[in-house]
Amino acid sequence: MAGTVGDDDVTAGGDSAPPAVTVSVVDAPQVNRRIPFSAMFNFRDVGGYPGHDGRTVRWGRLYRSDSLHRVDETDRAAFAALGVRTVIDLRRPSEVARDGRVPAYDGLAYRNIHPEHRSWAEQMYDPETSLAHFLVERYVELATTGAAGLGEAVGLIADADNAPAVVHCVAGKDRTGIVCALTLSVLGVSDADIAADYALSSESSARFSAWLAASRPEAEDPPAPFLSSPAEAIGLFLDALRDRHGSIEGYLRHAGMTDAQFAALRAHLLA
Repeated sequence: MAGTVGDDDVTAGGDSAPPAVTVSVVDAPQVNRRIPFSAMFNFRDVGGYPGHDGRTVRWGRLYRSDSLHRVDETDRAAFAALGVRTVIDLRRPSEVARDGRVPAYDGLAYRNIHPEHRSWAEQMYDPETSLAHFLVERYVELATTGAAGLGEAVGLIADADNAPAVVHCVAGKDRTGIVCALTLSVLGVSDADIAADYALSSESSARFSAWLAASRPEAEDPPAPFLSSPAEAIGLFLDALRDRHGSIEGYLRHAGMTDAQFAALRAHLLA
């Protein structure tokens, strides 16, 4: 079990609760939202949010998670019981080589898609500045340099034959948060609900931090950008893409998606 710390999407959330966000659905820790595992801390269902035309994002079709390389014998049966057909791994190839990938089993397809972006180690955070704005700058940069990868990832989610699918990175916070935000926006989910879903990653931090402290007591605490998911960050990020491309669909067309893929995404993910 690796447990080493990555260079950008290191861990999810902080010890404090996420900022208050107005949501139009039941509180996210409801049954079916968060799925407990022994060594994955940010695994949850993306279903249940209101979308286009009064329809609802379907449960059990799209999951998001921190790294699945920690699926062990304890969690393997529970993971297999979800019926996941496709794992979309957004980690860098170096992160996959360092930590490993989800264990293979019959019927599970694995895709490693790395949206190109600079290492966060090259961009130091100033604690006296806004953390949300720091994250937005990183996300916009990733969406610019990694557009092809993000478009490919959402395109895989759009294909009903790949469902149920799970998308993950290291902590399931940043790269995974971007892909899920783009997907939910195309489905017509409100920015408030997208922000609430993103901010849920903060709640996983205490569990991950406790596990990390127990398994690797010598590890240093990651810096603030790797620990927090302020709700406002994802909304500002989506606004930035709209300013540049007119809409989230416009950005994803720029990233390579087609109208047929948008229609397929809504057809199988909206109930």
